[in-house]
Amino acid sequence: MRRSGCSRQFEDPISLPDGRQLTTLKQAAEYIIALPKTEHDAPEWQAAMEALILVAEGGGPTMLARIGFMRGLNRNVERVFDSSRRGTHWGKRKLKRDQ
Repeated sequence: MRRSGCSRQFEDPISLPDGRQLTTLKQAAEYIIALPKTEHDAPEWQAAMEALILVAEGGGPTMLARIGFMRGLNRNVERVFDSSRRGTHWGKRKLKRDQ
């Protein structure tokens, strides 16, 4: 029997910074509700809560809720470009005319 509503599970559990893992939509919603008011009101967390509600009530894919939750969880993480990893995808080929 397929689970529905808040008891639906994520395909992959969500790992929290404190080491816990969230496996259901209900656990994710409870986590968001327990956040401090200032953080709870952030647009990323509001969007995550809307995604959780849509998936729980509408039966959409749980990946949608997972993506929303992860965006809220990583909202203060700044991605930095690492130029040392930059390489050309074509390697060091020579043109036929240069051979």
